[in-house]
Amino acid sequence: MHFRDGVKSAFQSILSHKLRSLLTLTGIVIGVLAVVSMFSSVYALKGLIKKNMEGMGWNQSLIIIPGGSEEIDEPIRSRSRIKRARQSVPSLNYEDYLAIREALNYKYIYGFIESSGQFRMKNKISNIQLRATNSQFFLNKSYLIGQGRYFRSYEEEQGEAVAVLGQGFAEQYYKGKKPVGQQIQLGRHRFTIVGVLAPDALNSGGAMNFNSWERTNDLQAVYVPLAYGARNFGTGGMLHQLYLQASSEADYASLKQNARRLLLSRHNMYPNFQFLDIGTFMLTINNEINSFMKKWNITLIAIASISLIVGGIGLFSTLLISIQERMSEIGIRKSIGASESDIFFYFIFEALSLAFMGAVLGVLLAWLILVLIGSAIKFPLSLPMQGVSLGLGFSLLIGFLSGLYPALKAAAIDPIQAIYYRE
Repeated sequence: MHFRDGVKSAFQSILSHKLRSLLTLTGIVIGVLAVVSMFSSVYALKGLIKKNMEGMGWNQSLIIIPGGSEEIDEPIRSRSRIKRARQSVPSLNYEDYLAIREALNYKYIYGFIESSGQFRMKNKISNIQLRATNSQFFLNKSYLIGQGRYFRSYEEEQGEAVAVLGQGFAEQYYKGKKPVGQQIQLGRHRFTIVGVLAPDALNSGGAMNFNSWERTNDLQAVYVPLAYGARNFGTGGMLHQLYLQASSEADYASLKQNARRLLLSRHNMYPNFQFLDIGTFMLTINNEINSFMKKWNITLIAIASISLIVGGIGLFSTLLISIQERMSEIGIRKSIGASESDIFFYFIFEALSLAFMGAVLGVLLAWLILVLIGSAIKFPLSLPMQGVSLGLGFSLLIGFLSGLYPALKAAAIDPIQAIYYRE
């Protein structure tokens, strides 16, 4: 039997029993729908976690260099030498930031100096957070601009007295107003407001909350150029922290090594700085999340597969009934030259055709439901190819197994008995 003839005969049989075929398809459709939906929901959740973590700037390629010395295991006689070195070598500073920015390849780099200032409005004095950084901080943390703009490059290079307000600060003190272009006095510092950050997109609109306390705190602060803070915040040009992010996870190790070498050369080979190994830490967290999601995915798919197995049992029953109905047809086919393999493939093609049709309908229905649910809860639910492949493959496997025994039974029927068979 040619493949085309087998498929044609299978579809003729399916269409000649429309109601029975529809009921058989229903079980397979529900099974595929359950399998694909479960897989897609876990896949979407994992993707959302990864996207939001990267949106916050926390991923496997992040390096944080805070000011402070690494622990050095030295004998007692060397302690005086270490003390003298610590006093003579400058700590992490703005010049280090400039040197790393010019020498290394990276995705984002920004320094950080934290201070505070008093803000007076309507005879009320408030202590506010004043932070010096550069525009790549906002890009790395996914803080969008709501009004105005970020710092311009010449403002960052020259350390101009300009400020970007956090959305929470602007909401508290400038509600209903447009502060861009106005002057703001913070302690002894006076700035021109050039921008206001937008509300946090990562923790709004029904999305999952990620590190919401820190991000809320960020949006309550006022930001000024890093060069201004290094010159005017009384730190002697020292930075509290320096952030580096590699272009990819593969570049993380080399970036960290090159940054360490450069800083050691600038600090007379004395490590009065330290690295927070965020990349390794985030890799550990990511592996734990992947492991948990994998186990959860297997559990959900196993539960959902029960529906598909039930659909396979329905298909098995349908094919057994079909043998009795087509007994005369089987006898006639064999009498005019059809072999046992032809009859076997005839029933196998019918089982696989029903399984494939049910799988396609199940995938389409899963896609429609995921789109509707995603729109309703504002949560991106995609339909990954792995889920589609899993649903189609599992459905065809169930179809083949369900049709195997009926096909073997039909192939073994004696043609004489089949022709004269009466129910």
